[in-house]
Amino acid sequence: MMEKDYRASKVKSRISWVIACILAVSAAVVAIAPFIFMVINSFKEKFEMLTKGVFSLPEKLDISNYKEVIEGNFLSYFINSVIVLVVSLFILLMLSAFAAYPLSRFKFKLKGVIYSLIVACMSIPVHITLIPIFKMSQGMHMYDSIWALIGPYVAMGIPISVFILTSFMEQIPKEIEEAAAIDGCGKTRMFFSIILPMAKPGLSTLAIYNGVNMWNEFIFAYTLTQSQGNRTLPLAVWEFQGQYSMNTPMIMSVLTLTVLPMILLFIFAQDKLIKGMAAGAVKG
Repeated sequence: MMEKDYRASKVKSRISWVIACILAVSAAVVAIAPFIFMVINSFKEKFEMLTKGVFSLPEKLDISNYKEVIEGNFLSYFINSVIVLVVSLFILLMLSAFAAYPLSRFKFKLKGVIYSLIVACMSIPVHITLIPIFKMSQGMHMYDSIWALIGPYVAMGIPISVFILTSFMEQIPKEIEEAAAIDGCGKTRMFFSIILPMAKPGLSTLAIYNGVNMWNEFIFAYTLTQSQGNRTLPLAVWEFQGQYSMNTPMIMSVLTLTVLPMILLFIFAQDKLIKGMAAGAVKG
């Protein structure tokens, strides 16, 4: 009887493993296929997709599309996106860490109220703030500049970032702080020397999560910038699509260059992302 149960359990385990593999492969195909389709067609000539078919391999690796895109205004869009991303992420992570530290480690009267208000802000649709932010950027003479995007991007990411970092910092053992306090370590030094380094997995996860959102954000970039020299990559895709509406391979090359930095970032930082998610799952 035990042998039959063992065999049945083993068969169920194999079936579950096969099903899991099928689902994993299916998910990978769904995720990777559009990117492969985009890259393959970006190397085709203008009318090759119409004559040979969209799923056929290119007759030759034609890099003229990429050359024309790079020689255009693409680098200007790219540099603007990098500047906005780096500055916004730095400010966002530092402000979130500064807010999460007292909320997670100290006790004071308004702690629950402040934390509840921050969490409640997560339910506010960001696009209802579009007109007030537009008016504010004009009043501050920041309209049509990349600096007008930094404030909204930071504000959009603060609620979720403070929420996650607060939960993450609460799990750091208080004995470490107590030992540091005995050695004469002050609160400021304790934050920068102990809490912040130990919160790196959470900060890395938030950097990737918010970075992808900022890199792909369109509506605020479209509303708060006007001149071509101050626009970011999502607007480059939109403008190239209008400029090369009949040249699909050219549009595919723009899309490939736009998503490539985020894919490379994830490839090189995926271990930090996984560690941060796993740490949050275990500690939470």
